[in-house]
Amino acid sequence: MMRMHTLYHRLTLFSFSSPLSLLPLAPPLHLTLRRRTTANFSSMSTSRLRHIAPLAAISTEDGTGGASNGSVSSSSTADASNDYEDDSVLGVGYRVPPPEIRDIVDAPPVPALSFSPFRDKIIFLKRRSLPPLTELARPEEKLAGLRIDGHCNSRSRMSFYTGLGIHQILPDGTFGPEVEIHGLPEGAKINFVTWSPDARHLSFSIRVNEEDNNTSKLSVWIADVETGKARPLFQSPDVYLNAVFDNYVWVDNSTLLVCTIPSTRGPPPKKPLVPGGPKIQSNEQRNIIQVRTFQDLLKDEYDEDLFDYYATSQLVLASLDGTTKDFGPPAIYTSLDPSPDEKYIMIDSMHRPYSFTVPCGRFPKKVELWTADGKFVRELCDLPLAEDIPITSNSVRKGMRSINWRADKPSTLYWVETQDGGDAKVEVSPRDIIYSQPAEPLEGEQPVILHKLDLRYGGISWCDDSLALVYESWYKTRRVKTWVVSPGSEDVPPRILFDRSSEDVYSDPGSPMSRRTQAGTYIIAKIKKEGDDGRYVLLNGSGATPEGNVPFLDLFDINTGNKERIWESDKEKYFETVVALMSDQEEGDLQLDRLKILTSKESKTENTQYNFVSWPDKKIVQVTNFPHPYPQLASLQKEMIRYQRKDGVQLTATLYLPPGYNPSTDGPLPCLVWSYPGEFKSKDAASQVRGSPNEFAGIGSTSALLWLAKRFAILSGPTIPIIGEGEQEANDSYVEQLVASAEAAVEEVIRRGVAHPKKIAVGGHSYGAFMTANLLAHAPHLFSCGIARSGAYNRTLTPFGFQNEDRTLWEATNTYVEMSPFMSANKIKKPILLIHGEEDNNSGTLTMQSDRFFTALKGHGALCRLVILPYESHGYSARESIMHVLWETGRWLHKYCVSNTADAGEDQDIGTVKENISKGVTDAESKVVAASGGGSKEACDLEHEQSHSLPRSSL
Repeated sequence: MMRMHTLYHRLTLFSFSSPLSLLPLAPPLHLTLRRRTTANFSSMSTSRLRHIAPLAAISTEDGTGGASNGSVSSSSTADASNDYEDDSVLGVGYRVPPPEIRDIVDAPPVPALSFSPFRDKIIFLKRRSLPPLTELARPEEKLAGLRIDGHCNSRSRMSFYTGLGIHQILPDGTFGPEVEIHGLPEGAKINFVTWSPDARHLSFSIRVNEEDNNTSKLSVWIADVETGKARPLFQSPDVYLNAVFDNYVWVDNSTLLVCTIPSTRGPPPKKPLVPGGPKIQSNEQRNIIQVRTFQDLLKDEYDEDLFDYYATSQLVLASLDGTTKDFGPPAIYTSLDPSPDEKYIMIDSMHRPYSFTVPCGRFPKKVELWTADGKFVRELCDLPLAEDIPITSNSVRKGMRSINWRADKPSTLYWVETQDGGDAKVEVSPRDIIYSQPAEPLEGEQPVILHKLDLRYGGISWCDDSLALVYESWYKTRRVKTWVVSPGSEDVPPRILFDRSSEDVYSDPGSPMSRRTQAGTYIIAKIKKEGDDGRYVLLNGSGATPEGNVPFLDLFDINTGNKERIWESDKEKYFETVVALMSDQEEGDLQLDRLKILTSKESKTENTQYNFVSWPDKKIVQVTNFPHPYPQLASLQKEMIRYQRKDGVQLTATLYLPPGYNPSTDGPLPCLVWSYPGEFKSKDAASQVRGSPNEFAGIGSTSALLWLAKRFAILSGPTIPIIGEGEQEANDSYVEQLVASAEAAVEEVIRRGVAHPKKIAVGGHSYGAFMTANLLAHAPHLFSCGIARSGAYNRTLTPFGFQNEDRTLWEATNTYVEMSPFMSANKIKKPILLIHGEEDNNSGTLTMQSDRFFTALKGHGALCRLVILPYESHGYSARESIMHVLWETGRWLHKYCVSNTADAGEDQDIGTVKENISKGVTDAESKVVAASGGGSKEACDLEHEQSHSLPRSSL
C-alpha cells in the first residue's frame, strides 16, 4: 500500500501549521486538508520526526506533553531504590523510580522545528518536559466525545511551548543568529504557531494565568519575523480564542479568520437541581444502530446546552492593521478552509439534533461557501445525524464527504459520494464516485464525474490537468490501487499505476513527493531531467527488505513506469529518510540538477539529526546538532533478530542489551518482552521485516527500554501476527497464534543465552495489555510475571467490535468469549500488575475493565495488583503519574522477575528449555499448526469457523 494512501486518512484528521511543522497540531479534529498549512507528508516516516514537532498544543494524553516540568512533593514520595521489599510503604503516596531511570525521564527535551514556507528560515520552538499533576487536575467538561477546559475554552490538557527562536538559513546551509520572539507576557504558554503565507509574520495563541478565568483564556498574537517583536492581534483585550474546534486560519498575507468566544456570551448554563424528566432514548423505528464503546458522550439536555455554550464561536476577520469584522452568525464552526485564490472560504459547522450514542464527529454537519470578505455564497451540503454507520471496515457516512479544494486550481471543489449507502457489506459497482465542480458553477452546471471506484476512496494527489493520482483500498482483502487520471482530459482514460496488497511492504513503490505552489497549496512535484522529455515524479519509499528498511528516492517516469534510484539510505551504519523537498520556491517543473531535500540521519547510538542534501553533487550540510538525550545508555546494544513460529511464519523483534553486556561472560539476564499484536491476511505478509536495525533507540517516558539502565534484556516489539487467510477470520485462532508467537520469541532469547528462562516478564499497553493477560492465562510456562497497562479484558463489554474485529458479539460469540482473559481469570497463576488511568477516554478501554478484571483475579486468589492513576487518561502524562508507574513497574520486575528464584538455581540447557516449552503447549495451540496443513480433523474444523476484522482505532 502506498504510504500516501495511509497518511491521507491520518492527515484528514489533523491541521498542520506550516509546510514543515510535519506533525499534527491539536486538537486533532479537522476533516479536510488545509491550504497554506498542509504539506504532503506522505513521503515521511513519522518515526523520523521526533524533533520536527507539532507547532500547536498536543493533548498530553499521548504522553508527549510539553508542559512545564512538575515536581513530586517530598511529603508524598520516596526513593524507590531501596524499598521494593518494604510492603509497609506500598500505599503511601506517589513514588519515584531509582535515579538511573528517573534521570533519563527528566532529561530536558530538544526544541521542535518548523521551516518557513520559503525554506529560508527555521523556528526553534522551546518546550519543557513532563507537566505536573496539577495541570491534569484542572476541571474539564466531558461532552460529545471531547474533553474541554472551560477556563481556557479549549481542549483540556494542552501542552505548550515556552519560547520561539527564529534563524535565517544562510546560502551555505548554516544558521544566522537567533531572533527571539519577544514582548510576550511573563510565563506565556504558546500554542497554534502558524506562518503567514508570505512568511513575514507568525501567529500564535497565548495563555498566562490559568487560575484566573479571563487571563487563562487564549488570545491571538502576531510576531514580526524579522524583528521578533510580538503584539496582540486584537486591539481589544476582551477578544478570546475559541479553540474547542478550529481556531484561526490565514486568509491572505495580512488577514486572519478567527474563531472567537462570542462577546455576548454570558455565564455557562447551570445544571438544574431537579431534572425536567427522565432520560429517554428510543428506537421505535427499529433502526439498526451499532456503535463501539465511545466515551464522554452527551448524557442529557444540560450536556447539550453546555456543549453549545463552549463550542459556539463567532468568526471574526482580523487584519494586521487592527481592523476587525464579524463574519457570519455564531455557530459551532469545526473547519475553516480558504480557497487557493483567496476568494472563498469553505466552512464546516455542526448543529442539532445531537446524539447520546455517538461523539460529535457524527453530529449533523453543514458545509457552506462564503467569500473571503464574509458574504454567503451557497450551501454545499447539510448531512444528517450519522448514528447508523455500520461497524464493518470501510463503512462510511452517507452523502458528500472529503470535500476539499483542488490544490492545482484557484477555486475548484472536489468530493466523493458513496453508492452503497455507506455500508461496506453491500456489493455494488461503483462503490464511490468522485465529483468536481467550480466554487460558483454556472446556472444549471452539474458536477463533473472525475472517477469511479470499486473499492473505498482513499484520497487524491493533485498535480495539474494532465496528472493526478487517485487512491482506493479495501481493508478486508488489504487491496490498494493507485490510478493515474488526467482531470482536464475526458478522452484520456484512467489507468492503474499500482495494484497491490497493503501488507506487502517489500513491494511498496513509495509515495509521490509534493512541492509548494505560489498559492500555498501542495501538488505532486514534477521533475525535469536535462536532455530528457520524460514526465518524472519523485517516489519516496521506506525500502522494506528482509534485512530491514533502506529508504530511497526514485526518479519515476509516470508514463513508462521506469525508475532510477537517485538517493538511498546508508545500509551499514545509518538509517536515513527523506523528509521534504527544499527546492520548490519557483513555479514549474523542478530541475533534477538543482534538487535540494531535507533528510534525517541516525544510527543505533546516534540521535536523529537533519541534513540538507543538494544536487548535482549531493552535497550534505548538517542542520541540527542535538545532544544525545541519555548518554548513560549511549552504548546500548541493539539487534534486529529473526526466528520462526511453529507454523512456519517468520517473526522479527528488536533485541536490546545493556551497555557493556557480554552474554558469554555475564550470563543470561532478566528479560522484559514488550509487544502489541497485529492482524494479517497472509503468512507471507506477516513474515516480512518492518523497521531498521540502524534506527536510534528512542526512549519515551514509559518505555520498556528504560530497564536497560537496570541491566535488563529488552525484547521490543516481537511480531505477534494474528493471521486469517482467505475466508478465515484471524481472531478465531487468536489465542493459539498468540501463544505460538510468544513461545517462539521466548525460545529465541533463551537460545541466544541473553535471557534467563525463569526471569522473563511480559508487558504491553492497551491491546498489548490484553495480549499480556491472555499470555499469562494461556502460556503460564513462558513468563514469570506480567505488566498490563490501560487494557480491556472482557470483550463482552465491547459487543459491537474492538480493535480490528468488526463482527458483533452475537455474530462471533465464541471468539469474544475465548479471546477475553476475564473469562480465564481462574487460569492466571503468575503475578500480574494492572495499571489504568482513572479518566481513560479511549474507546473500549474503560477503567472499569481493569477494576472488574482485578476483582475476578482476586476472587480466584491470583497474585495481582491494581494501580489507578488519578486524572490520567489512556496514556499517562503527569510527572507524578509517570514516575509512579515506573516505580510500580520496577518493583514488580524486581520482586517477581529479578528475584524469581523458583528453580533459578538449576542450570538449564536449551534442550531442556525447549522440552519445557513443548510441555507447556496448550491443546488450542496445536490448531495454529493445523491451519498450516497438519493437525486433526477436529482442529481443522475449528478453523472453518473463522471470519473477519477493522482498523485499530478502537481497542
